[in-house]
Amino acid sequence: MTERARIAAGKGRGRRLAATVILLAWAAGLTALVRREFFRERSAILAEAAMRLNTGATFFVVEQNGRQIGFASTTIDTTGTTFEVVDYFVADLPVGGREIRASARSVITLSRALALRRFDVQIDAPDAPMSAVGTVEGDSAVAFVLRVPGQPSDTQRVAVEGPILVPQLMPAAAVLIAEPRVGRRVTLSSFDPQTMSPRDVRFRIAAESLFTVVDSATFDTARQLFVTAHDDTVRAWKLETDDGGGFSGWVDAQGGVVFATQPGGITLRRMAYEIAFENWTRGRTAADAAATDRTSLSDLLEGTAIAAATLPSSEISSLAVRLSGASLDGFAIAGDRQSLTGDVLRVTREASSALQADWSLASRTPGFRTRFAAELAAEPLLQVNDRDIIALAVRIAGNERDPRVVAERINRWVHDSLEKAITISVPSAVQVLRTRRGDCNEHTQLYVALARAVGIPARISTGLAYVNGKFYYHAWPEVRLRDWVAVDPTFGQFPADAAHLRFVRGGLTQQAELLRLIGTLRLEVLDAR
Repeated sequence: MTERARIAAGKGRGRRLAATVILLAWAAGLTALVRREFFRERSAILAEAAMRLNTGATFFVVEQNGRQIGFASTTIDTTGTTFEVVDYFVADLPVGGREIRASARSVITLSRALALRRFDVQIDAPDAPMSAVGTVEGDSAVAFVLRVPGQPSDTQRVAVEGPILVPQLMPAAAVLIAEPRVGRRVTLSSFDPQTMSPRDVRFRIAAESLFTVVDSATFDTARQLFVTAHDDTVRAWKLETDDGGGFSGWVDAQGGVVFATQPGGITLRRMAYEIAFENWTRGRTAADAAATDRTSLSDLLEGTAIAAATLPSSEISSLAVRLSGASLDGFAIAGDRQSLTGDVLRVTREASSALQADWSLASRTPGFRTRFAAELAAEPLLQVNDRDIIALAVRIAGNERDPRVVAERINRWVHDSLEKAITISVPSAVQVLRTRRGDCNEHTQLYVALARAVGIPARISTGLAYVNGKFYYHAWPEVRLRDWVAVDPTFGQFPADAAHLRFVRGGLTQQAELLRLIGTLRLEVLDAR
């Protein structure tokens, strides 16, 4: 296997696992940040809605293609002044041709108006266990500590405006703040901790239906399994988000999830504890196992990460692709090196003239830093002002003042210094610098932090890479020289070739938007040269 083949084999894998397990727990722990204005107007409504919130324990069968692969639960308890929400998820996920046991547990304390007070998130996945513990400081900041075994703790503080709403309770709030009816739309104003900008989450009640839910079980001695003892009929409403991402599932009148879908064909179905957990842990009988078609499982990496594949023998300078099957509204498809005509997207690799910067690190035009404030700023998990990040960036740059030369040096350093390895974690620039390993997300996160630390505007792009006739999930940086230029420290390309199709810009939250294209987007290559 060539070096490039090993690079391609190592990068990107594990992203779907991160999407289905870690992103779920991470979002629950770190939360979407709700603006003060919303709570000023809606705090009383939310407090009233909280009184109708279903407390107690709810259990779920985690399935893929009709086969149980795990267990999940949500427990909500109350005290005189708070709610405590405990979420647990464990599953044997099909990744890279094998099953990987992964779990996530979060303990979250909320006010009686559903505002976050404290959180403790524990994630257990092969080679990448991690935890995040934090508290809310008044209405102005969230302080949290990331811990990875064998690495120093990473303490961070995120400024916020107003109280914080936990995202896994947003579907409940969407149903409880007003009488649910088909066609009703509910907008929850949120603040994205990755972009530090407001974001409105628009829920739509798409349908109403009755569900039969198993609420108790009895043991069948003949089958050595728990079976239904009693079931109940539950009325529920289907919630969707206007952009097609985020939560998709059915919620009852008390805010409890009845059925939900996750990326990769994974579903959560409310069930009695014994059937959801005990049957799974006890294992199936030989007859049941023989009757189960294990090939029906869908590998979570397929179609979203580069598996064992080699790059084209020559880098692509121009690529034309027809896109169909999915709405592309809201995606950053057109602009810079990409042009969209009808349903045809053309990507053209930057010419050498575009690599000549129209500014210098020694002298910048007035207003330069203001113009690119967002692309030079620190963000959560992108620690531009960290002492070690700054020291390395300065060492790589040396006395060079040409942004192109420095940007290429950083690209080469990250490519040469990081081991290409599967990682199942939330990428943090400081942690990547310490571990010196990762896939495309880790390479990109560290590159952007180093570029910004030395004064070069940089941003994260995410989309698809065209490799050996297939498209795979990929992330790469863009830097501002004369114009915005795509580079790729994972593949060691400067600039990145035209095999990179950008769909979104921004951090982890934006990257999750790609999940709504999986299984729907169709791509037809019209030209590649």
